[in-house]
Amino acid sequence: MIKRILLSIMVLVILAYLVAAVTTFNTKPAVVCQDIGLVIRDSVNAGFITGNEVASILTKHNVHPIGRKAEEVDLKVLEEILIKHPLIDQVECYKTPGGKVCVEITQRVPVLRVFGKNGENYFVDNKGTIMPPEAKCIAHLPVVTGNAEKSFVLTDLYGFALFLQKNNFWNAQIEQINVLKGREIELVPRVGDHIIFLGKMDNYEHKLSRLKEFYQKGLNKVGWNKYERISVEFGNQIICTKKKQGGISRKSETS
Repeated sequence: MIKRILLSIMVLVILAYLVAAVTTFNTKPAVVCQDIGLVIRDSVNAGFITGNEVASILTKHNVHPIGRKAEEVDLKVLEEILIKHPLIDQVECYKTPGGKVCVEITQRVPVLRVFGKNGENYFVDNKGTIMPPEAKCIAHLPVVTGNAEKSFVLTDLYGFALFLQKNNFWNAQIEQINVLKGREIELVPRVGDHIIFLGKMDNYEHKLSRLKEFYQKGLNKVGWNKYERISVEFGNQIICTKKKQGGISRKSETS
């Protein structure tokens, strides 16, 4: 009887040892997040968000992943917190097998800087929504001035801004968009000491196409500073007003 009891105890001890050994062998040590990989897209055209700012946001909400067990880091919570930032468009977070947390941020990209009626001051992004004036923009954007009503900016001028953004020549050339009464448009170019009178916003692609041809065939020969005003308001002609000499305005030329 005693031998059976001792044998049973030995068997139980051995089984307990085997169970403990197997459990210990199969239990992996907790992976702790040692690093955060941050990718901020569109930094060439928009320099609003920095790595320090992202870290500050996560720390403020007590969800910064560094030093935490990887399994305890809730990626959905990180995304929900960061997407609330007014200058962030999209956020995607994921983990690597080594416990690194990666955060990919897509910024909102501005296409216009607006100084509108009644002292309004804001950016418009490439999705046609308003961005706050405190956004720090790296890219050189067309500046909208004059009688710029918000409803006009977010429709007609927004579409015009997308056209400029996709057209390398005009994107580099147009510096300012001045809105006159009746929603007629003047453009201030970066190259050339003249004002471009576009008139109404209708058919602006064709108007600028003809103007570009005039630049190439006309201004390249006579000089880019010969005229003070170039009007492409009408579809079949370009009217150029020569610069004043001695206070007297010289007559216009039509091409």
